[in-house]
Amino acid sequence: MTYAPATPLRLVASGPLSGRVRVPGDKSISHRSLMLSAVAVGTSRVEGLLEGEDVLATAQAMRAMGASIVRDDDGLWTIDGVGVGGLLQPETALDMGNSGTSTRLLMGLVASHAVTATFTGDASLSKRPMGRVIDPLSKMGAEFTPSPGGRLPLMVRGIVPAVPIEYRLPVASAQVKSAVLLAGLNAPGITRVIEPVPTRDHSERMLRGFGAELMVEEIGGERVISITGEAELKPQHIVVPGDPSSAAFPVVAALIVPGSEIVVENVGLNPTRGGLYQVLLAMGGDIVFENERIVGGEPVADLRVRASSLDGIEPDPAIVPSMVDEFPILFVACALAHGRSVLRGLEELRVKESDRITVMADGLRAIGARVEEIEDGLIIDGTGGEKLTGGTAVATHLDHRIAMSFAVASLASREPVAVDDRAPIATSFPIFVPMMESLGVESRDAVTA
Repeated sequence: MTYAPATPLRLVASGPLSGRVRVPGDKSISHRSLMLSAVAVGTSRVEGLLEGEDVLATAQAMRAMGASIVRDDDGLWTIDGVGVGGLLQPETALDMGNSGTSTRLLMGLVASHAVTATFTGDASLSKRPMGRVIDPLSKMGAEFTPSPGGRLPLMVRGIVPAVPIEYRLPVASAQVKSAVLLAGLNAPGITRVIEPVPTRDHSERMLRGFGAELMVEEIGGERVISITGEAELKPQHIVVPGDPSSAAFPVVAALIVPGSEIVVENVGLNPTRGGLYQVLLAMGGDIVFENERIVGGEPVADLRVRASSLDGIEPDPAIVPSMVDEFPILFVACALAHGRSVLRGLEELRVKESDRITVMADGLRAIGARVEEIEDGLIIDGTGGEKLTGGTAVATHLDHRIAMSFAVASLASREPVAVDDRAPIATSFPIFVPMMESLGVESRDAVTA
């Protein structure tokens, strides 16, 4: 596999940010809408799909297994599904690019179908362990041939009929939960997943919407999700709300650049995804939820954000699953806050696209933040609103959220921060740079500041 040369990026704010923007569709919902539409019986339509590289990898994989997926000129996606149990043998390996969500969820879908699929990915994805998905799916009868360490390239040999299981998640993970539920779609009987700590519930909401027989109970303080297999899914028309993880970047940018006021429209605020906004409000962030409404079963609002004096915080680790992807940009906000922030319970960040704890700690120190790395998180002593030093280049390690976090940090630095490669941003937020420019930010390609 060949890669294009790195294209560095730095963002500069010459004044306050202002304007109204929309972020791309929610990545989690986009992935799931394609997968479930592809195994429904009939034609589904999806509006607002995130057209980043990760989601396009999911679309291509579902095409390879028999679904017809077409995008029209107006951005409406039409999917003709093959039905649960109807996936076809892919002729070549499924290239997942950088997408861990695509890989783990599709491993679950394939596990209960009579197909054998090989999953490959880029250098970053190939470092990520898949054992936590392999374990429950193996209990259902699927067979796996992974690379050393349970990594990609990896071959899955599905089984029909798969064995329904009851599986208690050892670590809070929406991806593992979703993989087991998707495998349960074609397993005769009832498959159960027990969540000691709730995680994002897009899979449950969408499975119900497609007509799956799914029940969620609270038993002994735990969430028990049960799905009845050999399901017949009905086609749907899905409107994808704006991704709250993507919205986090312009929101934090507006909070830390003095005098800023922006509106981010149509942001999904599923309660299992809204932890960052609770934390920012608790830090003193001026964020107002306007025009609150329900779209496609998901709560949505417009966010009015004004520059704010932020205070350090020590959030309860129980909030981590509802904002696990947003911690890199929260670290930036904490670096500029008044006082100390103690962020714990973040072990999951070490097995993301990069080790986000170490990579963010190293980068923040390089641009003048006071950061102590601990085993499960970071301790950050904020500048009290003073700008960071900046003036250096930071490494993204092919991680889109690292790249965008340091691009935002550059806006509150005395000298611009050079992000070593803007290319990974396209995996989840292909319009990030032009959107920031529309708010008054200047972007430059440069290796150093």
